[in-house]
Parts: sequence; C-alpha cells; structure tokens
Amino acid sequence: MTTSAAGSKKAPATAPTDASVEAFLAAVADERRRDDARSLAALMTEITGETPRMWGPSIVGFGSYHYRYESGREGDAPLTGFSPRKTSLVVYLVGGYEERYPGVLAKLGKHKTGKGCLYLNRLADADEATLRELIDRSVRVHRGANT
Repeated sequence: MTTSAAGSKKAPATAPTDASVEAFLAAVADERRRDDARSLAALMTEITGETPRMWGPSIVGFGSYHYRYESGREGDAPLTGFSPRKTSLVVYLVGGYEERYPGVLAKLGKHKTGKGCLYLNRLADADEATLRELIDRSVRVHRGANT
C-alpha cells in the first residue's frame, strides 16, 4: 500500500488482478500487435514456468518478487512482463539491464531502451534467441541470481 499526500492508503498502481489475460490480449486492436503479444506471452511462460496474470489494467506479468529500496519503499512486481501498447511492445526487465548486458543488447536487433523497459516495434524485429536470453537473465536476477 502507498500513502497519498492526504495520508490515506491506496493500492499500488501495479498490482496483480483477477482480470483475464486472454480477454485483455483479445482486445488489442492491432492484429499484428495482438499476435506478437500472444507469442511473447507463450515465450515468457516457457522461460519463467509461470502462468500469465494481469498486473494493473495493462501489464501481463509472470510470477512475482518482492523489492525493497534503501529509502524503505517496498512492494511486489512481476519477475518479467509486457504491455502491448499502440506504438510498441514494452518488455519489463530488471533495472539496469542496459549496463548489465550490453553485448546481448547489441545482438538483439531493432529496439529502444528505457529504465527497466525494452521497446520493440514488432517481435520480428528482435532476434528470438537474444530476447529469450535477456528475459531469462532478468528473471534469474529477480529470483536472486547475480547474473
């Protein structure tokens, strides 16, 4: 739970829900983005061994881990996940993945990066084996490995 400026507690913006992942993916308007999202869900299920679950209204997450910052802020987040947005597929990885895996990223193909986020216009733009490696390494870090 987080506390607002007024002091009232509210649920975290990104928490697991009981919403249907399949219904969410079926509602993705663009057919190619919908197909890419389903393929990415299958890939992440295979890598993590976890069942996909909605986190908030627009993130498909796999498994979970607990985090605690030095500031004392803590919470739960998916081990990995994605969101099929209008302009790109957003893949959620471990923070600092750009510094951890520059050699792997160099082999990925067309992409953009952000803090803990990997942006792909199309799944076909990324080398599948390299994407698999990035997701696997990120999940292992969240599970406690230092890789």
